[in-house]
Amino acid sequence: MSIKKKIFMLNKLIWDFKRGKIFYRIADVVSSQKLGEYYFVFDEERVRAGKDQALISSYDENGIPLNKTYIDVSKEKLVYFPITIGQMGLAVYQTYLKTQDQRDLDMFLKFAEWFLQNGMDDDKLGVRWLTDVPLPAYRNLGPWQSAFAQSRAISILLRAYQATEKQEYAKVAEKALVSFQYSVSEGGVVSYTEWGPFYEEYTASVPVLVLNGHIFSLFGLLDFHRVFPEQKTAKTLFEVGVETVLNCLPSFDLGYWSRYNYCQADFYPTIDPATLGYQRLHILLLKVMNKIRTSEILVKYINRWENQVHPLNYMKSSWHKYLALKSLNRI
Repeated sequence: MSIKKKIFMLNKLIWDFKRGKIFYRIADVVSSQKLGEYYFVFDEERVRAGKDQALISSYDENGIPLNKTYIDVSKEKLVYFPITIGQMGLAVYQTYLKTQDQRDLDMFLKFAEWFLQNGMDDDKLGVRWLTDVPLPAYRNLGPWQSAFAQSRAISILLRAYQATEKQEYAKVAEKALVSFQYSVSEGGVVSYTEWGPFYEEYTASVPVLVLNGHIFSLFGLLDFHRVFPEQKTAKTLFEVGVETVLNCLPSFDLGYWSRYNYCQADFYPTIDPATLGYQRLHILLLKVMNKIRTSEILVKYINRWENQVHPLNYMKSSWHKYLALKSLNRI
C-alpha cells in the first residue's frame, strides 16, 4: 500500500469514528407539498469543513465545489461531482431556511443554475448530469450517469422552482425523471433485479447495486411527487423503488454487518461490507424511509443493523473490507 493510500484510509477510519452514530438530523417534515428541509438536514458549515464530504477541496468562482478524484484514480484533477454539488447546494438552502436572507437564497440559486446549465439534454433520455471521472473498481472509465446525481438535481431544481416560480427549473426536473425509465445499458440509471428496479449510484457494464445510492435516489423522486402529486411517473418510480428496498434488505445483510453493495461481477469481491460510517448511514436511511412509509421490514433491519455495531462485528467487517479493497487495488 502506498503512503498516500495509507494516510487516506487512516483518515477515513478516524473520520468514521468521529462522526458518531447520528451525523445527520432527519427532517421533521417529509410529506408536505412545499419543500423545506431535505430528508437529511445538511449543515453548511460541516460540509464546507469537509466533515461530511472529505473529497471537497476547492470551489469555482461561483462557489460550486470541486472534488478531488478517488484514491484509485491515477490521474489527479479537480472535477465537478454532481452528487457533491447537490449536497452542498442543499446545505446552502438549509442556511437560507434559517436566515431568510436574500444573499443566501442567491447563493443557493447558483447551484440551481449550475444544474440548469450543465445537464446533457437528450431526445430519448431527458436531461442527465454526467460525472467525468473513472471508476476503476467497476471498470468504468467514465463519464457516467447516476440515479443519485439525477435525484440531487431534482431536489435542488424543485426548491429553486418553489422559491422563484421559474418554470424552467420544473421543466428540467421533469426531464431528469426520464433516465429512471431506462436500463443502464440503454443510457439510463436502472438495473432490473430480482428485487425490482434498482437505481444505480454508479453505472457500469454490470449491476453495481449500492444500497445507499438507491435510497438517496428515491428522495428526489419523492420531492417531485410532493410538488406535483398529479404527475404519475415520479409516484410510480418512487413506489416501485421502495418495494425494491424492502425486497433487497435480506440480501444486504451479512449476519454480522451490512453490505455496501451487491455487485456480483466476476472481477468484484464476493463480500464488500460497509464501512462503519456506511453501516450507520444505512441505519439512518432506513429510519428516513420508515418515517416516509412505516414498515415492519424497515424496523426489523434498523434494529438488526443497530445491534450489529459492536467491537467483534466491527473487527470482522473491517477485515473483510480490507480484503475487498485489496483485491480491487484500492489499498
